[in-house]
Amino acid sequence: MLTCFADPAEPALPLHAVAKDEVAALSERLGAAGSAWLRTMRFGGATGETVLLPEADGGLAGAVVGLGSGSATPWAFGALSTTLPAGTTWRLVEPHLAGAEAALGWGLGAYQFSTFRKPSQAPARLVLPPGSEEAAIAVEVAWRTRDLINTPASHLGPAELAAAVTALAAAHGATARVIEGEAVADGFPALHAVGAASPRGPRVAVLEWGDRDAPLVALCGKGVCFDTGGLDLKPSGPMLRMKKDMGGAAIVLGVAETVMRLGLPVRLLVLVGAVENAVSGNAFRPGDVLRTRAGLTVEVGNTDAEGRLVLCDLLAFAAEHHPALVLDCATLTGAARVALGPDLPALFTDDDALAAAALEAGLAAHDPLWRLPMHDGYASWLDSKVADLNNVASKPMAGATIGALFLKRFVPKELRWGHIDVYAWNDATRPGRPEGGEAQAVRALARLIGMHVADTTRRGA
Repeated sequence: MLTCFADPAEPALPLHAVAKDEVAALSERLGAAGSAWLRTMRFGGATGETVLLPEADGGLAGAVVGLGSGSATPWAFGALSTTLPAGTTWRLVEPHLAGAEAALGWGLGAYQFSTFRKPSQAPARLVLPPGSEEAAIAVEVAWRTRDLINTPASHLGPAELAAAVTALAAAHGATARVIEGEAVADGFPALHAVGAASPRGPRVAVLEWGDRDAPLVALCGKGVCFDTGGLDLKPSGPMLRMKKDMGGAAIVLGVAETVMRLGLPVRLLVLVGAVENAVSGNAFRPGDVLRTRAGLTVEVGNTDAEGRLVLCDLLAFAAEHHPALVLDCATLTGAARVALGPDLPALFTDDDALAAAALEAGLAAHDPLWRLPMHDGYASWLDSKVADLNNVASKPMAGATIGALFLKRFVPKELRWGHIDVYAWNDATRPGRPEGGEAQAVRALARLIGMHVADTTRRGA
């Protein structure tokens, strides 16, 4: 059990969670002293608003947290593990109102990256409410996903990222193998070209899990452990966060762990392309023409558009296994952030039903996605005079759509496919979302996979 949660048998202080229109009723239940205290503190029930309740002798009697005027969200509870007194233990008085949301928000807000220094303080702990078991799993997965993204490239290169895949497989009865060396050059040539300049050679990690008769879901993750931009070198400022450029790989591992822990009736094929986009004498160059696993040739218009070169070979490999669903995740474009900001991963798919299900899953999981257009009218922008296509557009517009259109060339038309362009980072700390690596889309995609299985079963596919 994580340090932010407590066993139901432990003694705990009462935590009242109330919406704005329930404050008066709570005041009556607390009695004259409690009601007077809430008035003194001007408690109005705003989302996340918190008041400690004193005992007559000066001790701590409990606390009240506001849920706002709408339905409960995890973010109302997202700061409590750090704002309530360190080391205290709490129990929701009305857990049926927001038990799962409380556990999710509390746990997400309690995260601290502690690999290289001790946590700043012990978190306040929450007794897990009934019915919050899946939320607790989501929190554990988010902590591990964030740890991977936050780990600096000096400690997480291609070999270590591939090792994370094999460790996950070992923990859940899955099988895993790591492809490296000449086998990567032969089987994943575009991916290999991206990682060729680094002394830490590229790898492809493959995880397989599930019943052979279950529908196959393929997950592909961009695992660029550090991105200098290659010979099209990034400026120093944008390079500072490039340890997070393997966020797509971390996210698909989080989705896979969730699926395995929930025992969803699917078969998983998880592919992680683990590379470092470095600069050396054998770095790939602007103007180079690369071959790909799918047989298409790609002219390199910019070496900093490397993530799509990693993913195109993974998508081709996944397609060879004829999955029922293919999902890829990548910190692919800054253009997606310009369009949607840091909080909304961009979803691209030509499948309207898949898009609707993904958006529904994201809202239900408090992990929203936003669909952007896969506009085929821009496909010609990727034309090349020397190869089948270029890896960047001839025009400085619609960058996120262009990235998705590039990947689309490597996915057979008959496959259900979704591409998720994520930021995988929180620029500043907010309730439930501490600054640093973020497990964006993990809950949404795990829920989507569960919905896909149900839909497949209904259609008899």
